[in-house]
Amino acid sequence: MAVILIADDDETVRGLIVKIVRLSGHETMEARNGLEAVALFRSYPDSIDLIVIDLKMPVMDGHEAIRLIRESRPNAHILCVSGYSDDEVPSGAAFLAKPFTVEQVRTRVNEALAAHVL
Repeated sequence: MAVILIADDDETVRGLIVKIVRLSGHETMEARNGLEAVALFRSYPDSIDLIVIDLKMPVMDGHEAIRLIRESRPNAHILCVSGYSDDEVPSGAAFLAKPFTVEQVRTRVNEALAAHVL
């Protein structure tokens, strides 16, 4: 079982990802924006196995949040979610395009976790 931090400003999207991840047997933490994601990560830096983060959010976007998270843990495993092109995905991060299916979320989360020895 992994601990996955899910950051998305859209409550419906965030809730759907949380539900899929929990039904897959993992624990979740939720953030409504990048600032909350960074604060949660800094509070539990050794507990979070994967960060699933939207790139476009108010308060602090995913790019800035990823930069700050990687200052603390450069090898943090990150799955970026966006309705835009994967051209904007930071180096070393995986990508999940919106809209997505339940199976696509499961597959991308499992791939990201497989790349990370738990």
